[in-house]
Amino acid sequence: MNILQPDTVAARGALQIPEPHGYDVLQALPAAVYITDASGKITFYNEAAAALWGHRPQLGKDEWCGSWKLFWPDGRPMKHEDCPMAVSLREGRDVRGGSAIAERPDGTRVPFLPFPTLLRDADGKMTGALNMLVDISGQKQREEIEMRLSAIVESSEDAIISKDLDGVIASWNKGAERLFGYTEQEAIGRRITMLIPEDRCNEEPSIIERIRKGDRVDHYETVRVRKDGSLVHISLSVSPVKDHAGRVVGASKIARDITERKESQHRILMLMREVNHRVKNQYAVILSMIRETSKRSRDSFEFENQVRDRIMALARSHDLLVLAEWRGATVFELLLAQVKPFGNEDCITMSGPSIVLQPNAVQYLGIAFHELATNSSKYGVLSAPGGRITVEWKIEAGTDGKKNFCLLWTEVDGPAVPEVSEHGFGRIVLEKVTPAALGGKGALTRLPNGILWTLRTPMTYLEATGDADDRVPELAAEALAKV
Repeated sequence: MNILQPDTVAARGALQIPEPHGYDVLQALPAAVYITDASGKITFYNEAAAALWGHRPQLGKDEWCGSWKLFWPDGRPMKHEDCPMAVSLREGRDVRGGSAIAERPDGTRVPFLPFPTLLRDADGKMTGALNMLVDISGQKQREEIEMRLSAIVESSEDAIISKDLDGVIASWNKGAERLFGYTEQEAIGRRITMLIPEDRCNEEPSIIERIRKGDRVDHYETVRVRKDGSLVHISLSVSPVKDHAGRVVGASKIARDITERKESQHRILMLMREVNHRVKNQYAVILSMIRETSKRSRDSFEFENQVRDRIMALARSHDLLVLAEWRGATVFELLLAQVKPFGNEDCITMSGPSIVLQPNAVQYLGIAFHELATNSSKYGVLSAPGGRITVEWKIEAGTDGKKNFCLLWTEVDGPAVPEVSEHGFGRIVLEKVTPAALGGKGALTRLPNGILWTLRTPMTYLEATGDADDRVPELAAEALAKV
């Protein structure tokens, strides 16, 4: 379609472009170009201008600019008479450095840079103006993307660093500052090797070699050194940075602090080792329980019930340890867990300081509480109403100046208690196995209408903060095995 109109004659003469090639050139330009006369009426526009505006203005009628609507860069509406082309014609000067936004009839908006240039005849009289509009949508989108990416990088909890192929740091975000302790000013321009421990200096050349080839390094777990000299475990991902020609010119690093995860893994490993150690001892105790229970059982039914009950007692103690991540349990928690299955716990009174028992003490003291509760449910206070059980514990000063734990289980006002066999499994647990496991001494005494069990042991073998002998659980298992 030929959009040249008779109104363009003045502009044609002012441009002094040879006919007809001059306007053919303007029409073929990929940039939006239009011309107005001295009053601002549009006399010519090319197809690129019509595409940018999204419609075709009326030649000789529409003024200043062919945009459907105009807006300032901040989004405020702009009147056509305030556009750069109108300012140029009104003030008689070429306007540069401004920008505007054109809105098409369909509502889409196009940011652009205008370059209005005044046209003059041979006498220097202004005859009109030519304007070229440069669509900067792509540039604005890139700027917006860059701003978003920059905001993401700055707000990231991870350390994000860029460097050139010589290992010189080019960018350094807040996450890197928090992780490594260097400020942006301290880090940029220095070599990345300042973060690498001496025993890992061979890592950087191998990483750079892979980056030069265009390869990525994903989730590489390593150790780096902070400004204060402390070491930090990190997971490192490195990607090549390329220029517009696709050449690798640097690398982008994302470093994530995995110290907490490493510590958690270490705790889990130590816990598993502890559990493995304790379970092995429990196996020995269970095997001994089975053997000794079989010797003292009248029939298979009694044997099955007693073994099941004793293993369940161990399981209850184990559950307390699992809930506390194997750190231990209090005397109160352990006692309640072991007597609750027997019912009638209202007749039990407990008193004593809050003491967290170490895992070994939980297991072996739990066995003792189970045997006491079992005996009471068969012959003592828990078998009939009227009596009461008092469990008291306290911390005493020993003759050597160290602290000792003293516990008394007292049953009174219950049924007459039969003579306790010296070779009964319960007595062996209360006087030999549990005391041996806790490095102390135990005694079981028969009362007219009840029993008294006392346990005295050093706090170092009992309390979770103590420094117990690792051999004590094994000695307890051995004591039970020799019964």
